[in-house]
Amino acid sequence: MLFSCVSDAVREKFIDVSHQAIESTCFPHSLGFRSQTLKLRFVSPEDEGSFLPPRQSFGRVLQNFEERFQSQLPKPVYYQAHIGENVSLIYAPYYLEGRLYDAVLNEPTAKEVPEDIENMMAGGTRPNWHLEFLSTLCPNCGWDLEGEKDSLVLLCRNCNSAWQPGKDRLQRLKFGQIAAADDQNIIYLPFWRIKTDITGINLDSYADLVKVANLPRVVQDHWHGIHFCFWSLGFKIRPQTFLPLMTRVTLSQPQEPLVAELPNGDLYPVTLPVEEAVEGLKITLANFIVPRNVQFPRLHEIKITPKSYLLVYVPFIKDHHNLTQPLFKLSILKNQLKLAKNL
Repeated sequence: MLFSCVSDAVREKFIDVSHQAIESTCFPHSLGFRSQTLKLRFVSPEDEGSFLPPRQSFGRVLQNFEERFQSQLPKPVYYQAHIGENVSLIYAPYYLEGRLYDAVLNEPTAKEVPEDIENMMAGGTRPNWHLEFLSTLCPNCGWDLEGEKDSLVLLCRNCNSAWQPGKDRLQRLKFGQIAAADDQNIIYLPFWRIKTDITGINLDSYADLVKVANLPRVVQDHWHGIHFCFWSLGFKIRPQTFLPLMTRVTLSQPQEPLVAELPNGDLYPVTLPVEEAVEGLKITLANFIVPRNVQFPRLHEIKITPKSYLLVYVPFIKDHHNLTQPLFKLSILKNQLKLAKNL
């Protein structure tokens, strides 16, 4: 998801694109829809062929994307953030028989083949990557961990713990839940509560938030003692819904007591890592600070440094079409989330 602060608005866009990782005119600059429509599999050392090494860094490719999409935006662009990206290196098959052939279509390409194509292909290597696995037994008690296949957090019901993958082992994760009166017809959605240090704008307490966002409330004295936290989604959803949900929960500043136990009801998987959630903090801020025509040009001066985070499961009531959270006045269409069996 790409979010851009322009003029007096925050624009959002979903991006699923590819770009050539080498510099050659005989191969297409993009895979088009192939990466979305064709089945992909992992490269293994047993695969035959010559694999050309990438010559462009992902940072450079990302810069190309930004330049392409910025040209479609009104100027100036004050700030941009990419949230929830999955980066993949994809090898597309070609072969040489006098002409260069697309091995998917088994047809010659329309590109002119340079004279040094054989030298280029000879410069490829055999793959030497291999998959590494982590045991899904609880490191604390040895019980089987639970989680959907796309979940970034695995849960142990035996010792009431949550785990996320680290560099070479599972790491324990702090969590809590906002308890529901009744677990029937309830699903718990994951959110990240993130404490930060903010410079460039006065936003340390709930009282400061009321002023910065110009909320229609009279500041109470005890609000100065309520520390401000950002709240971000712990799951992916389309960008048109992602930012409004983050903003609504952050403005609500939930103060309900948290229970350090796994909920008994259905749990939606964590699919957005906290590292990506942090990327969206300034965009969330930009979505509620006022006046925008004054604050947006100052966004580059504002620094947000995360200090700590907590995974919080928030109960939502399931009805025929929606998931609703009455305390925060939130509603999510079911069809915006994945079609999981517990929905």
